[in-house]
Amino acid sequence: MRDDGVARRGANRRNAQYYVEGSAARQLRPRNEEQPRRRQAPPTRRAPSRRYIVKAAPMNMGYMAVMAAAVLIVCGVLMSYVKLQSDITNHINTISDLESRLNEMKLANDETYTKIMSNVDLEEIKRIAVSELGMKYAKEGQVVQYTGEGNDYVRQYSDIPQ
Repeated sequence: MRDDGVARRGANRRNAQYYVEGSAARQLRPRNEEQPRRRQAPPTRRAPSRRYIVKAAPMNMGYMAVMAAAVLIVCGVLMSYVKLQSDITNHINTISDLESRLNEMKLANDETYTKIMSNVDLEEIKRIAVSELGMKYAKEGQVVQYTGEGNDYVRQYSDIPQ
């Protein structure tokens, strides 16, 4: 309280309607004696402050429909992603199976070729060609070199010019 005698409002906002004059403070009491004083909550129990109360956002049907559509779209995208991953894994497994079969077939083919070539007697073939079929070795002037046009073989439709 101030000593200069100036009237001022009380420090507490609840008691804002009372004035204090001079250096001595009077006993404060409510304006209407008939109104009972409010009971205050015991000091151990505090009422929740209004500024901390958070109100829930209203959720209307449009909002719910948009959210449901978004969830469905995300689920669809995720399911298609999982399906693509599964397809890729299946293709990789199929390719590896086919490659292993190809390698097995190549090995079997090489073994068969080696077996056939080991059974061929070139001296016997030369003997049969010379004695039974009348074949002779080419002489030096009889060999003609002919170049094709990039093909693997040459078809001869007429005699080669001299």
